[in-house]
Amino acid sequence: MTDHSALKEPGFRESVDLMFNRAVGLLDLSPGLEEKIRVCNATYTVRFGVRLRGGIRTFTGYRSVHSEHMEPVKGGIRFATTVNQNEVEALAALMTYKCALVETPFGGSKGGLCIDPREYEEHELEQITRRFAYELAKRDLIHPSQNVPAPDMGTGEREMSWIADQYRRMNTTDINANACVTGKPAHAGGIQGRVEATGRGVQYALHEFFRNPEDVALANLKGKLDGKRVVVQGLGNVGYHAAKFLNEEDGALVTGIIERDGALVSDKGLDVEAVHHWITAHGGVKGYADATYVENGLSVLEAECDILIPAAVEGVINLGNAARIKAPLIIEAANGPVTAGADDILRQKGVVIIPDMYANAGGVTVSYFEWVKNLSHIRFGRMQRRQEEARHQLIVDELERLSKDTGTGWTLSPGFKDKYLRGAGELELVRSGLDDTMRAAYQSMREVWHGRDDVTDLRVAAYVVAIQRIASSYRAKGL
Repeated sequence: MTDHSALKEPGFRESVDLMFNRAVGLLDLSPGLEEKIRVCNATYTVRFGVRLRGGIRTFTGYRSVHSEHMEPVKGGIRFATTVNQNEVEALAALMTYKCALVETPFGGSKGGLCIDPREYEEHELEQITRRFAYELAKRDLIHPSQNVPAPDMGTGEREMSWIADQYRRMNTTDINANACVTGKPAHAGGIQGRVEATGRGVQYALHEFFRNPEDVALANLKGKLDGKRVVVQGLGNVGYHAAKFLNEEDGALVTGIIERDGALVSDKGLDVEAVHHWITAHGGVKGYADATYVENGLSVLEAECDILIPAAVEGVINLGNAARIKAPLIIEAANGPVTAGADDILRQKGVVIIPDMYANAGGVTVSYFEWVKNLSHIRFGRMQRRQEEARHQLIVDELERLSKDTGTGWTLSPGFKDKYLRGAGELELVRSGLDDTMRAAYQSMREVWHGRDDVTDLRVAAYVVAIQRIASSYRAKGL
């Protein structure tokens, strides 16, 4: 195994700063404004005790606020043993840039609790989560108009529901209390399409990339997604949905799935749904019958494929393996899966990287829709859906009348009537809004990528777009 420290591998936070510096050097910002955008405003460390299993256990959690150029600030809460201040601050910075890139009106924040959620029973995890939420809420680090968390690694709808309930108990007269956190279950103030949102965003990002043949050619690829070989690292929420949609809806072949306990490979393509069920039942991929098992799972990152999707943790593509990566196109479904050092190597090889700041922004985009829904106290589509159907019915009735009166005998295509008459519900509207967001953000990056001689890759283009927008916000505030 390569000794990364000997190769001076930058850490996650250093990687984010290095990538920021590459982009900001191309912009004409005053040193003071540049520093204001780069630095983290505040990081709060909370240590709290919970009585568990006959004793008191102390837990350490963080909530970092990177930028308040817009409020509330937004960012997930992760439960993992690897959580530390540097990681949380780097993730908060990424959230700032991500929100600016996809034009959601938030600053960047991130939270984490140093815990392995698998070690606790559900009722214990609820106690711990509620206490963490209490510690953050009493400092206004959970608040509908100041700081709005969301799920991240190790958390999901269940934890967000506990946090929302804890906030409501502490703020009984706040009519907007439901907007204090996003990623809640649909039946408890959440929104349709939030669970799939980040994976769906990865799919839409690839759709937009493949709509531009010039960009596809730069990755030494051609055609559309149909038949493209895909390797996914991490079949959690994001990786599972991205792989499932690309396979079932776009005809891509998922030829490799990498998990904690190894990897599965198959030239004919893996059944994503079946593998997901197996992992849920057995805790890993080992023993799955309809594929070849590879014990050293991370070696499959280096397999021949068209599209590589790292969808788990940061730093999996690093100085130790970057030179052996064969995929011509990498889309970063996770945060920071490619280190700054690896990024340099891959760019020199001509690999096109669709950066995390853009690729996994589906989660915060749909979180924005959920937040708006909570503040408006009405689900999307409720007011206009039936009126839209009634207007469409008028057109269908008129077409059928014309056919009958003129005696032409033509009829509407099978299925057209049902599809056309069905008004958009919340899920369709959420997907429409997400698709529009991913298209617009890609074009803003592409404009910089192809429009400036000093920008040679999408990551720098993404940072340039984001930094310019944040700078404009600060200037408008009088800074």
